[in-house]
Amino acid sequence: MALLAVVVIGVAGCAATPQSTPTEGVAAPVALEDVAAGPPEDVPSALDNASDPALPTPLVDTGRIISGGPPPDGIPSIDAPLFEPAGGVDWIADDEPVIALDLDGDQRAYPVQILHWHEIVNDTVAGRPVAVTYCPLCNSALAFDRQVGDRLLSFGTSGRLYLSALVMYDRQTESLWSQVERTAIAGVLAGERLELIPVTMLRWADWRATNPDGWVLSRDTGFDRDYGRNPYVGYDELTKDPFLLDEEPDGRFPAKEPIVAFPGAAEPVAVLTADLTGSGVAHIEVDGEPVVIFASPGLASALNAPQVADGAPVTATGAFVPEWEGQALTFRPISGDGSSSDGAAVAEDDQTGSRWNLLGHAVAGPLAGARLTAVPHLNTFWFAQAAFRPDTVVLRLDATE
Repeated sequence: MALLAVVVIGVAGCAATPQSTPTEGVAAPVALEDVAAGPPEDVPSALDNASDPALPTPLVDTGRIISGGPPPDGIPSIDAPLFEPAGGVDWIADDEPVIALDLDGDQRAYPVQILHWHEIVNDTVAGRPVAVTYCPLCNSALAFDRQVGDRLLSFGTSGRLYLSALVMYDRQTESLWSQVERTAIAGVLAGERLELIPVTMLRWADWRATNPDGWVLSRDTGFDRDYGRNPYVGYDELTKDPFLLDEEPDGRFPAKEPIVAFPGAAEPVAVLTADLTGSGVAHIEVDGEPVVIFASPGLASALNAPQVADGAPVTATGAFVPEWEGQALTFRPISGDGSSSDGAAVAEDDQTGSRWNLLGHAVAGPLAGARLTAVPHLNTFWFAQAAFRPDTVVLRLDATE
């Protein structure tokens, strides 16, 4: 979606070049399940003209929906994903970021080294149509239910940006959707909102250790891309300007300050990731409800080094409802440096002494095998949160909490 990606994509070949064989050294990838999306509808297209008077009033100034460089689908979504069993994957480094999704016990990992080049995966998980999305310009990973009313949508990249963030389009009505806001901002579906599905970005080794029988999105995508190479080298530098942001970033913090936010919150709050790195565990409230955040350093930044696997270490987070079967729980970090070791515990609850990992799984103690309910959260840059939600309250944490 960004000009940064265009240069690299031009080298790799922008055309969809099918791969004739699966990735060398692993079992042939498989298709798991698919719920077919609806057919294209004969309606005015916001992709063609977001200001078409035949369309509902857009939610935003359409003059600020600007080209990021590639045309629609120039960064191609993955519409027929193939998967490999976790135990057979040998092409992801331990510290590399993957986007973890768990629906009804169906555990899947989507490597960011692939999402760099595609940004959207239209998938079906546990019978539920989902879109797993990643915006490199915001470092934002979000997943949505693709069912909107009676419509079953599939999504592509529009080639446009709004507030330096991914604008998707649905192939049924060609409405434009803000990924960060999960809302149709122009088109027939303007004002519709997608249901969030919790995901977590974490180390591959941590996900693999927790989900040894899970499935991993394959690099056999049908496209010829240099998976593993980072087309956004150095983009996460703290003070580097956001790409094509058409307003001054909120000056309370550096533009690229990493934060944790809650995209479903009516009253937006955020926590600086640096504060979480110091505390390891944070108890906060979101819309008056208790939420616990677990944090673990050691995740390779997806936007730092020429190879994703070599990215500088950053902090991964998970957010959960702090209770189990009606019992409220409070947590403290595991003593030590707080770093995760292949799915190891990062927090211990005060009530039972059980130990919990970054995915909210109890891995030791009386509650071993239990899973906390995930709260949709978002690791992103400060500029993105502040641009979309300028009334965001930043909660500062005591590192001794």
